[in-house]
Amino acid sequence: MARPSKAPERRAELIEVARRAVLERGVLNLRLRDIAEGAGLSSGSILYYFPTLDDLLREVQREAVARFCSAREQAAAAKTDPGERLRSMIRSGLPTGPEDELCVLLYELGTIARRDPVYAARHITLFEQQVRIYTGILEAGAATGEFTLAADAVSIARNLVALEDGYGLHLTQAVPTLETATAEAMLLSYARTATAHPLEERS
Repeated sequence: MARPSKAPERRAELIEVARRAVLERGVLNLRLRDIAEGAGLSSGSILYYFPTLDDLLREVQREAVARFCSAREQAAAAKTDPGERLRSMIRSGLPTGPEDELCVLLYELGTIARRDPVYAARHITLFEQQVRIYTGILEAGAATGEFTLAADAVSIARNLVALEDGYGLHLTQAVPTLETATAEAMLLSYARTATAHPLEERS
């Protein structure tokens, strides 16, 4: 009987090493040898599992996008009231600061989207998945009469995600230009105007 392949385990290990390397060095300064040193392998050994560094980083991005979207869906699903769901969704989309590993990872990998169509496509998927979650919350609130939308749900959802992205960039800088609580308050202010709902936190 043939021994089970250890390739999936080794690939997962390399993805984890690459994730840490992106966080420590930044994606623009990253080299294949950095991954090799972190994994205790030769560069040639890594190429056995991933033909190029870009292939490896695409897997890092894929997993990061999946984790981020899953966390947001869970945050929204944990509440039943549309207003509370919207508050939870807003809170889950903002980085806690420069040490927020998952958000920093997504922003780092997002820089490659300007030159690589594959990265760009996954970045678009990330945006669209978040818009979809927001749209569902907004439409549900409008259907029950809790929200009176100032525009169509998709437009409001896109604005919320774009605002999150913009504030998130500021929050993850080495010296943040504002605090997470301030960014959340500004997002809630827009959401209140867009939904005609107070969005007050319930005890």
